[in-house]
Formats: sequence, C-alpha cells, structure tokens
Amino acid sequence: MIRVRSRAARAVSRALAALLVTACPLAAHAWWNADFKQRTTVTLNTGAAGITTTEALSGVAVPVRLHSGNFDFVGAKPDGSDVRVLAGDDKTPLKFAIERWDSTGEMAVVWVQLPTVAPGSDKNQLFVYAGNAKAAAEPAAAVADSGAQLTLHFEQSDGSLRDAGGASLTASGPLASEVNGLIGASGRFDGTQMVELPAADRLTAGPGAPYALSLWIKPQAATGTLFSQGPLSLSLDAGKARLQLGPLSLSGGDLPPSAWAQIAVVQAGGKLTLYVNGQQAAQAPLPAPAPTIEGPVRIGQGYNGLIDELQLATAARSADWIKFSRAAQGADAKLVATQLQQEGEDSAEGAGHGGYFGVLWKNLTIDALVVIWLCALLFVVAVIVMVSKLRLVHTQDRGNNAFLAAFRAGREVLAVGGAQAHPGSSLARLYDVGVQQLKKRQIGEPGGSAVSGAMLNAVSAAVHADLVRENQRLNSAMVWLTIAISGGPFLGLLGTVVGVMITFAAIAAAGDVNVNAIAPGIAAALMATVAGLGVAIPALFGYNYLSARIKNISADMQIFVDEFSTRVAEQFGDSAPRR
Repeated sequence: MIRVRSRAARAVSRALAALLVTACPLAAHAWWNADFKQRTTVTLNTGAAGITTTEALSGVAVPVRLHSGNFDFVGAKPDGSDVRVLAGDDKTPLKFAIERWDSTGEMAVVWVQLPTVAPGSDKNQLFVYAGNAKAAAEPAAAVADSGAQLTLHFEQSDGSLRDAGGASLTASGPLASEVNGLIGASGRFDGTQMVELPAADRLTAGPGAPYALSLWIKPQAATGTLFSQGPLSLSLDAGKARLQLGPLSLSGGDLPPSAWAQIAVVQAGGKLTLYVNGQQAAQAPLPAPAPTIEGPVRIGQGYNGLIDELQLATAARSADWIKFSRAAQGADAKLVATQLQQEGEDSAEGAGHGGYFGVLWKNLTIDALVVIWLCALLFVVAVIVMVSKLRLVHTQDRGNNAFLAAFRAGREVLAVGGAQAHPGSSLARLYDVGVQQLKKRQIGEPGGSAVSGAMLNAVSAAVHADLVRENQRLNSAMVWLTIAISGGPFLGLLGTVVGVMITFAAIAAAGDVNVNAIAPGIAAALMATVAGLGVAIPALFGYNYLSARIKNISADMQIFVDEFSTRVAEQFGDSAPRR
C-alpha cells in the first residue's frame, strides 16, 4: 500500500506507540539476531479456517507482499538490502528474492522458497527481518518451485524476460510491461505481439510424462492463444479456457474480462486436467498414443490482456498444489496473514491491546496525524477553559453565598462589606457599584436628599451595566468549548475521509486487494474520527455543566440587583424616615 510519510511524522507516531506499548507491556521474545530491529511474521494457514490442504507441499515458492501495514519501510534500508528471511523455527535462513522494492511508495514483493508446508495447520510460519543498518546485501538467489523448468514473473521494466529459477533465457523481442500487475509488474499483450522461447530439452515432456503449466491472466478480449508448445495449446474461446493436446480438446471455466484468473494444466497419471481458479474445470484420459510436448514456447499469440506468473514444470502438480499456489499468489487473506513486530514484542502478545494500537500508529498518514495533533491541541484548550471556568464559578458561588448572607443580615444597606471583604463575589462587586452611585448623589449622608424614582433608575442602570460585564466575564472563552464540540468531529471526519481516499488510491495503484493491505490504512484513518470525538464528548459535558452554573450565577445577580434597589428605596426613598 502506498503511504507517503515524512521521517519526522513517523518518528512521532513511533514515540506515541511506544507510550501505549509501555502502558500495556508485552512479553519479550528472543529473536534470531538482535541487530535487526523489526520482523514481519507471515503465517500460511492450511487448516479448516484457511485454505485446506491434505498433503505436505515441498519446495514451494510463495510471494510475501510487504506494505505499510506489515513492514516499517522507514526503519529498513532504502534498497531493502537488510532483509533476511527465516523459517518458522526462527533459526534456518531461507532462500529469497526481491521482485519489487519501493521504499517511497512502501510496497515490496519478496519471493521465498519454503522447504515444506504442512497440511491442515495454522503453524506454517516464516519471518522477514529488517532494520539493521550494518547488514550487507545478500547475493541474489534463484527462487522457484521445485520441479519448475520455467518461471516468469514478467518483472523486468525493459520488457525483457528472466527465468526466476536461474536458467538462461532467450526471448524474441521486447515485451510491454504493466507496472501494477498481479503481484509486481505483468506482461502486456495487445493482440499483435507474442513472446517466443526456443525449444529446449528441459521444457520437453515425453509421451504421458508429468507436465504442468500454470499462469495468471487478465483478458481484455474473449479470444486469443495464451500458451502453445508443439501439440499443446491453451487459449480463450468465447470467455472460456480451451485446452488442446493433439486430438484431445478440453474446455471449461468462466473467464470474465478485466479480472485476474489462474489457469493450470496438469498431465499426469494418464490424464489431462484443466484447472480454472483452483477448481477442476475439465479432465479426460490422454490420447493413445500420447504426443510428446516439445518445441518452441509461444506466449500471448493473438491475445489482448495481461499475463503474469507463468510456470512450466516437468513434474506432476496435485490439486492441493494448484489450490495453494492460487491462494498464495492471489493474496487470499484466508491463507496468508502477516503481523509486524518491533524488537522485544512477542507475536502472541502483540495481537493484544498494545499491539493493535502500535499497528494503528505505524499506519497513520500525514493528514491523519495533523488532524490528530489539531484535535489534541483543541482538547488541551478545552480542558484549560473548563478547569479555569470551573474554578471561577466555584469561587463566585462561595463568595456570593457569604456576601448574600451578610447583606441580608445587615440592617443598614450601605454598611455591608463589599468586594474587599468578599473578593470572590460578583454580587459584592455589583454592590460596590451601587454604593458608589448612591454616594455620588450623597444618598445616606447627613443632610442628604431622599432617593427619587429617577435617581433609583439611574443607580439600577449603572448596576445592570456592571451585571452585563460580569456575565461577559463568566462567558468569556466558552466559545472554545463550542468550537471543540462542533469542530472536533468534523476535523476527525476530514482526517478519516482523506485517509480512506489515500488507502483506496494506494490499492488501485498497487493492484493489491489483500485485506491485510487495506485494513491497517482504514483502521488508522478511523483514529482521526476517534480523536475528534475524544475532543467533542468531554467538551460537551463540560459546556453543559458550566452553562448551567453560569445561568444560576447570572440569575442570582439579577435577583440581587432587584433586592438592592428595593432596600435602597425602603431606606432612602421619599416615604423613608428622615435621619
């Protein structure tokens, strides 16, 4: 999967993942070599929950797809020269060959030859190690299935062909290449070209001798010859596979255009069998006498579409081998499962809580990481606002209760201690404003005049003006909570949508529809939404609680202004007793 991430952002995500892993400690596990800081565990499940096989397979070559969900390309060397592959015992080195390595796009294909694959088991494992800056590149290895005489990955960008088994190969003319094929690159045929390989003894099968052919196709038309060698011809006829061996003709299997499909041919035990997508499509006894399969090999004559992973073997291939090969090369999630581990993590524990969060952090894209940091910043601001406002309303409630008790207990309305005696009370500050207004009019002083209706209205207006300012002080910065409530989820949704877009764009570009490639990117993208909700939910609770407290304080201030005005009118109004 293509992931474009800066080293700084990946370092931040790894640091955050380390904090989560510290909170949920993982059991240590001895590794093959401590100099390698990461390994990817690859499990091939041939049991009931996977691709069931009933016989042991030996010498099979399987492609291991590496992407940002199961491999840390930033921690590995840019050219992949520090990659090593170990068998399931974590001790035995395995032969491997890198078909594709794109550290920028974070996509690689490594072919590994397995000594054996046990049937009916979910314990078939191999380990891909990396993360050793001191490691030297391994010599190139020839990796192909045992018994294979010709293995073509079509990976050469210049259109030439190379036998993955290491045999010398001479092909007629260059071949167009499709960069994003089944696994890596694929051969592209337009109906006017073909590839011809000269006759060779190693590609010859005597009458009735074991012979097997398998290849993947993605046709653009319903006709064309896929492969021919002497009396044997494999072609498309009206969207079905047609196999011809001398006078014998077999047909079967639906091959819709623009979709990858595997076709296999097996000659063994006096029978000729045609397989399509791992299932037997047709079978018949060999003609008598059986012809010798020999001569030049022609690929793609009159065919329009893609061809990939062509293999010719002078050995019998069982139904289990065909089924396993299709699942491994087609990246069937039921067969292949991968998991990235950092040094010190145990594979069983790594599937736990801390391991899951580690996978998510490692797959965050730049956009999702930016959104999460913005949400984190917004959360900090919201917490600061909530804490400061909570302290403010608590202080004012306590001060107001103390002042109100003193105000109602005092007989003289102008003799109550104000803000100086009750520093945390908003009512005391309103009281001080009212007292100042009365003193400016010499109300309550010896020889002072009585309070008229106009005077009382003026005093009340001044106190109400200060009440508005007190309300503004109480509600200041509350807008940050509303921003967190409404903006947090939208920010998170933006990060998720962009992350999912990048994930599917990467899948489309890489041509890898393996769920192991899709799931980490989508799961990581959803973390942005979680971050947005993590900001909005606490801010919503805090806002509603503080709003209720602020409304109560505002109501208390309004009631106090009326009560103050009434007592002033009683003591200093026209009908009050003269002093």
